Amino acid sequence: MKLFDVKEDNSLETFALAYEKALELNTDIVLATTSGNTALRFADFLADKGFSNKTVVVSHVYGSKEKGGNAMSEEIRQQLKDKGFIIVTAAHALSGVERGLSGMFKGVYPAEIIAYALRMLSQGVKVCVEISLMACDAGAIAYKKPVVCIGGTGRNADTACVVTPTYSANVLETRVNDILCKPSLYES
Repeated sequence: MKLFDVKEDNSLETFALAYEKALELNTDIVLATTSGNTALRFADFLADKGFSNKTVVVSHVYGSKEKGGNAMSEEIRQQLKDKGFIIVTAAHALSGVERGLSGMFKGVYPAEIIAYALRMLSQGVKVCVEISLMACDAGAIAYKKPVVCIGGTGRNADTACVVTPTYSANVLETRVNDILCKPSLYES
């Protein structure tokens, strides 16, 4: 496993590790993005590689930043579709409704506990599990067929994992098979 400094942009190295593993496993890639910029960078990375498996981009739900709006513009959404990417826009599988309930009722709910436990490994590992659930729920990837997921800590991509996805309803059957890279969690 490659460990990165969380303060640096490690996207290109993360993309390379994920791409090589996806080729080795002959599987799809699932990538987290908010505005679409990371997905566009990944499209540039893939441009001359002839990657033949699916690339699924998972974006934030409408209303996550502003009511009725989405952080990914329609223009970028169309650019990604034109590049052959499948776009999934859905509520976060490990927060969504539960975050609203915990905020209102001042409690902690199971999906939030799972999310916090995954963050013990890194924010990106949590994102990789979450986007695999969201993409599987949307039918964009196959149930229980390993995929390579790319996530990050804030901006850019710094984590890649091989995940065997399940539906959100079966979250505890999801498996993180390999962590290809992630940021080091040592505090400076």
